[in-house]
Amino acid sequence: MESQRGFAPVNGAELYYEIAGSGHPLLLIHAGVADSRMWDEHFDDFAGHYRVIRYDLRGFGQSMMPGGAYAGYEDAARLLDFLGVAQAHVVGISFGGRVALDLALAYPERVTALVLGAPSVGGHRPPAEVLRFAEAEDAALEQGDLEAATELNLRMWVDGPYRTPDQVDAAVRQRVGEMQRHAFTIPEPEDAEERPLAPPAIERLAEVRAPTLVLVGDQDIPDKVMVAERLAAEIPGARKAVIPGVAHMVSMEKPAVFGQLVLDFLGVARA
Repeated sequence: MESQRGFAPVNGAELYYEIAGSGHPLLLIHAGVADSRMWDEHFDDFAGHYRVIRYDLRGFGQSMMPGGAYAGYEDAARLLDFLGVAQAHVVGISFGGRVALDLALAYPERVTALVLGAPSVGGHRPPAEVLRFAEAEDAALEQGDLEAATELNLRMWVDGPYRTPDQVDAAVRQRVGEMQRHAFTIPEPEDAEERPLAPPAIERLAEVRAPTLVLVGDQDIPDKVMVAERLAAEIPGARKAVIPGVAHMVSMEKPAVFGQLVLDFLGVARA
């Protein structure tokens, strides 16, 4: 399908974006171990129903990381402004889920439906296993070992705690590895600083107004499964679906299942 591509000047950054299709806008926000290429299996399919927008968060894919303070949810809002989009359905995975949830809280009038796949949530304290992973990742990056840092991310966020690498689709591992490895090569100025939403999302789940679907894989780390349960319980009217046989990258491991769940939900939310 023919698409429009470009760079949007947003809060001092140049964010790469791609648009295809027509109809109600649908914004896709990628995971923190990926970039907008993670939506390759869904972009054309979703564009058959919506005006689909995918973009690279600053510091990922083709979007560089300038210096200064920024907020991911503000970047998303300003991107929509640049594209002339007043309202959109929003789908976010992992870190992208955090951005999507923050956007729905900061600009409730702009988010018409919300899909959160294995989301991170602002204000939620990471469990010990995630803190240990972050320490190991930092150590590998300090030594300049991008391969080791990438493999740590693959073991944590693609394989999950219950599977070995050989039990996971090799193509998914390779694709996530390429995206994560590339992100490690993008320079990050010392004064680049993300400003969190305040108060944080974890304290404001009852404020979410958009119809919400929460998705999680049954092979993900226990904390992500618990967070999904909390979101489904505290966001008014939220629905939850558990995708069997996948870990954190729910959309990439079972793209057909994920895509159908999203389209079915958005059809209901739009009616």
